[in-house]
Amino acid sequence: MMEKMVMIVGTVREIKNHEYRVGLTPESVHELTAHGHRVLVESGAGEGIGAHDGLYARAGAEIVEDPAAVFAAAEMIVKVKEPQPEERALLRPGQILYTYLHLAPDPDQTRDLMASGAVCIAYETVTDAHGGLPLLKPMSQVAGRMAIQAGATALEKANGGRGVLLGGVPGVLPAKVAVIGGGVVGFNAAQMAAGLGADVTILDRSPEVLERLGIHFEARAKTRFSNRANLAECVAEADLVIGAVLIPGAAAPKLVSADMLKTMKKGAVLVDVAIDQGGCFETSHPTTHDDPTYIVEGIVHYCVANMPGAVARTSTYALNNVTLPHALRIADLGWKEAMRADPHLLDGLNVWNGQIAYRAVAEALNLPHIPAEQAIG
Repeated sequence: MMEKMVMIVGTVREIKNHEYRVGLTPESVHELTAHGHRVLVESGAGEGIGAHDGLYARAGAEIVEDPAAVFAAAEMIVKVKEPQPEERALLRPGQILYTYLHLAPDPDQTRDLMASGAVCIAYETVTDAHGGLPLLKPMSQVAGRMAIQAGATALEKANGGRGVLLGGVPGVLPAKVAVIGGGVVGFNAAQMAAGLGADVTILDRSPEVLERLGIHFEARAKTRFSNRANLAECVAEADLVIGAVLIPGAAAPKLVSADMLKTMKKGAVLVDVAIDQGGCFETSHPTTHDDPTYIVEGIVHYCVANMPGAVARTSTYALNNVTLPHALRIADLGWKEAMRADPHLLDGLNVWNGQIAYRAVAEALNLPHIPAEQAIG
């Protein structure tokens, strides 16, 4: 039986705009320290979820004032969002970075991570036995539900929208909501919209997905096969369009063109939940919680790249539920042994030794690719 390692694990305060989530909760720290690992937490890292330094200290963490000191000492950095430029500069060869990365639409980050020599494991490409993305799923659930909240707010006249209430009222028709993509995001968005009484249509290309959605929603939502004609018709008729498409690790396809905006009702709203992967609307560009919307051709665009950060406590605990088991395995065994033992974790390896180990990222950025199996020998 392999001897368990002792690892120094660190987490820092997220510095992306209005990002309040944190990589490790106090409860997760307690699990790591119970396994014999040393955990460093930047002071104030958990304030956004109501977890003060004292809670982390009682869980066994060492509180560190300077984030650079955490990066300097930790063998594994556990985060939520992709490292920002000043954080990437602190990474070192062989150090493990375990977080969301979304590299396909981000060549600058990819180059920096390659140059760092760090071992970069992306939450969003770790798989499970059923072909799902279990570390992405809880944030997709949150983002799908938030997309309806955000879209409903953006539809208000004061925010540039049509002035339409999603569920309508007796005697007045509800808003039409088109959800593009019937995966986790789309399912949760449709569930929220239907619950509010909206007229919901879900588009997807998989007959199996459409059948499953039809059985679940029955008369509460309609399903349509997503071809060009059906998509164009639904977008033109919609008050609110949710972009919920995902190709694991790759850039999102641009499904709604700039020309299609001209067919839409003025003041209609587009919410692009795929913006982390480049967005699925041609006119999308990332926005922030500070300034979440902009208008093109009279159509309101909501493209916040870290939507779940707005409900940081819910999101952080949901995320830790699924990321902690892998973090423990990596800390206990080392990343190579952990990946040898679990091919689904191996799918999370995106960058290693200055090279791209995830094919979809390499193809999106036109970079050489090495098989992840090569990294673990």
